[in-house]
Amino acid sequence: MPARGGRWGGFWEQRTRQLQSQVRAKEDKIAELETENAVLLLKLAEYKGKIEKSHSEATRISTLYNKQQRLQRNTRSALSQLDRVIQKLNQDIQAFHSSSRALLRDYQDEYQDRVSEIVTAVQRTQQSAETLLACQAKVVHLEQALQDVSARHQLERQRRKVLHNSLVELKGNIRVHCRIRPLLPFDSESDDPVLQSSSISREVAHAVDDETVLVKCDRPGHPLINKTYHFERVYGPAESQRAVFGDVCPLLTSLLDGYNVCVMAYGQTGSGKSYTMLGPHSDDGPVLLLDPQSDLGIIPRAAEELFRLISENPSRSPKVEVSIVEVYNNDIFDLLAKDTVAAVSGVKREVMTAKDGRTEVALLASEAVGSASKLMELVRGGLQLRAKHPTLVHADSSRSHLIITVTLTTAACSDSTGVSGVTGSALRETACINRSLAALADVLGALSEHRSHVPYRNSRLTHLLQDCLEVDSPSATEKCISKNTRGFRKLHTTRPPQR
Repeated sequence: MPARGGRWGGFWEQRTRQLQSQVRAKEDKIAELETENAVLLLKLAEYKGKIEKSHSEATRISTLYNKQQRLQRNTRSALSQLDRVIQKLNQDIQAFHSSSRALLRDYQDEYQDRVSEIVTAVQRTQQSAETLLACQAKVVHLEQALQDVSARHQLERQRRKVLHNSLVELKGNIRVHCRIRPLLPFDSESDDPVLQSSSISREVAHAVDDETVLVKCDRPGHPLINKTYHFERVYGPAESQRAVFGDVCPLLTSLLDGYNVCVMAYGQTGSGKSYTMLGPHSDDGPVLLLDPQSDLGIIPRAAEELFRLISENPSRSPKVEVSIVEVYNNDIFDLLAKDTVAAVSGVKREVMTAKDGRTEVALLASEAVGSASKLMELVRGGLQLRAKHPTLVHADSSRSHLIITVTLTTAACSDSTGVSGVTGSALRETACINRSLAALADVLGALSEHRSHVPYRNSRLTHLLQDCLEVDSPSATEKCISKNTRGFRKLHTTRPPQR
């Protein structure tokens, strides 16, 4: 029994080992199959990707094919249009060739005509060559003649200056002219019953001739005395403003020649100084506009004449500046200063002596002007600032000395007014004006008598006018061509005195 069991036990063990070996072989086969299956799955996935890619490529190719088909259709249409354009262009080219040939023929004909004209012009030019040479010679001759005439003109200008200056010097560097104004309505207004009942003519001043004035000194209770006075020039009541300016006008030539020129009006209140210097008054003041119909005074006429003379020689074109001051109560006020409101505003200026000996006003304002109208506009503005006060003979009497200076190189023009019958606050004005006029008389007397000392500094007025009154000192300008200063001209206006 044991042997039998041992034989079957070995069999089953062997059989078990066989079966285990088969199982292992099966398991290996299964693993191999699983590996192959995985590989097949991978290949299947790869084939699917390729199929999808192929499908996308096919779709893309189909789209490109469709686009190509559309492009081909568009190309055929464009080619058709281009063919039509080319045909039209060929037609245009043929038309252009035709017109070009016609234009070329016209150009050739025109060219032949122009060549013929040029040949004709050249022939005429050749024919006129001698005439041209003659004209050139004539031009040279005329240029030489022009130079000679210019040289003679300059020489004559110099001679004219010499003769003009000699004439002015012969007349005198200081000349006193007397103007007699006509009787005015206020001359007959008087509170004296003797005068009101008197039948004696009130004309006490009479122009005997152009150089002599006769004054009747007829006082009640005294014998009649006639006094005669002589001046360089006497203007009667009927003589016009133009006649007065006619004697002043030549001085403007001296002014442009570099001399100091001063025109002064001197006389008592109501004697006609402002009328002589400025012209008639209107409600707004003096008539200063350059109106040829108005009775202009010396200042506006001189302004117009000055700029007329300047315009005759534009090469010189001097710069013209204007300053306006008044001497009020022996104080100097700048009427062009920007801070000036009136003479009593306190804008005072002082007279100073420069290093070269000239007198000048410190910090004096001046304005450049380019025309007579601009100059007179400044004068009008200055006149509105003057100190004024009514008197017995003048309802709008100026209470100061007005000095208008027009500077090219150096030139001055002044208007000094006088006084009459005032009291109270105006009494000091009267005293200052009288002292200024007395000082002016002292200076003129010293100059006329050739004294060694001339009292210029006795008054601000004479101190300020020293350069204009001196007759032996040269003008301190580049234009001065002589050692003599063209002194000044004084217009002394007078009226019949109260008896």
